[in-house]
Amino acid sequence: MDTIYKLKVAGIERELPIISISEELSIASFVILGDTELVSHTAPKLAEKLPPVDFLVTAEAKGIPLVYEISKLLGMNHYIVARKSIKPYMESPIVNEVVSITTQKKQLLCLDSQDAAAIKGKRIAIIDDVISTGHSIQALEELIKQAGGEVVAKAAILAEGDAAEREDIIFLEKLPLFKK
Repeated sequence: MDTIYKLKVAGIERELPIISISEELSIASFVILGDTELVSHTAPKLAEKLPPVDFLVTAEAKGIPLVYEISKLLGMNHYIVARKSIKPYMESPIVNEVVSITTQKKQLLCLDSQDAAAIKGKRIAIIDDVISTGHSIQALEELIKQAGGEVVAKAAILAEGDAAEREDIIFLEKLPLFKK
């Protein structure tokens, strides 16, 4: 198997290392943290595909630069980050658990009560870097519903593996999974 996957998205090319995550599966490691060029080129492409929304929500941490850039493009003054642990400043947080393909262990997703109040009755777009199994997006969607928000869009730069066949997500490019 090759050790590099060549990705082209929004006019940007990247060589992604192929990383083994189990005995049966490898993934092309896509990390947007620190990649200003990639975020600044993909954010406008995703923003133009979104329906009207009141808030953008992402999970800590890789989606943060993307949701920041999209919120600027949409003229929003605020976006929401579901934290991966309960922080001391959080009053009555809403909590959900998820196991994603990249972490392979249980993680918490937490919304502070102020963020939950802000999204109650609002149209929400969930933003992420990659949608693969969909577990993280589903956990975020459940969290948003618990807070009383309505998820009207789920968007990512890449749809990995079978996620590319889903009709309920917005994405720019497909990313293959590599089965051994």
